[in-house]
Amino acid sequence: MELPILNNQACCTPGTSCCEMKYPVAILGAGPIGLAAAAHLQTYNVPFILLEKGDVAANVATWEHVRLFSPWEYNVDNAARKLLEETGWTMPDPQAIPTGAALRHDYLIPLSEQFKGRLYTNEEVIAITKLDADKMKSANREAKPFLIFTKNNQATKTYKASAIIDATGTWGHANPAASHGVFLPSERKLSEKITYQIPNVVVQSMRYANKKVAVIGSGHSAINSLLQLVKLKENYPQTEITWILRKNQVEEALGGGVDDELAARGELGLKIKEILSNGSIQVKTLFTFKRF
Repeated sequence: MELPILNNQACCTPGTSCCEMKYPVAILGAGPIGLAAAAHLQTYNVPFILLEKGDVAANVATWEHVRLFSPWEYNVDNAARKLLEETGWTMPDPQAIPTGAALRHDYLIPLSEQFKGRLYTNEEVIAITKLDADKMKSANREAKPFLIFTKNNQATKTYKASAIIDATGTWGHANPAASHGVFLPSERKLSEKITYQIPNVVVQSMRYANKKVAVIGSGHSAINSLLQLVKLKENYPQTEITWILRKNQVEEALGGGVDDELAARGELGLKIKEILSNGSIQVKTLFTFKRF
């Protein structure tokens, strides 16, 4: 897509024009970080485009059933808040803790609506290069604009950009279960039996009910998954839950408890600690996978 060439104007202070570039900044990803970046660029009048491979905050939509650790005051960007308040938007209770669904519907989608005409959804970036510079050419490469290739259904488009902000995140890039960090064919063959994100156990209850389920990992995503499975076990007592960690002892994964800087995060650790004491979960520590 050939976007308008911008005039060269120096400034870079809020409320003035900052267009010392021939093409706009391209932000890849319309999630919390990408939309916040757009708000900051708009504050400085820096032209930009947003390219999102799905819908707005599509990754957040996959964990909308999960409650965050941090309250609203830590999840709303200052530039984004100022931009939204100019439209009459009011931030929810700053001390309340949102779910992924609330974060998306009450904040991210309204914010995205401020960037109409510059936000392109269902545009999956498939390649990035420099204009008129193949792999064997480097002459004046740093001065050339970026050339971005996207796919929208079966159509391929190109966009030119003076700079790129990669805000695609890591949510869609799963870590392998194998301890060496490599996705081996044996693990990929089991992909239908492995979930690499926090599952919605309530919605997918029949997938886990009265089955043997292993949760691999020591982070809070693992703890969230375990808490859901324990609740499922109340109605389906034949469900067997095993928690697999590489750590020396399970206490290392429980967080700061009552002293945690984020109370909701500490509460998770306290809940799982109490559950562990009643034997609902089998724990395997110092456990590593070499192959499946």
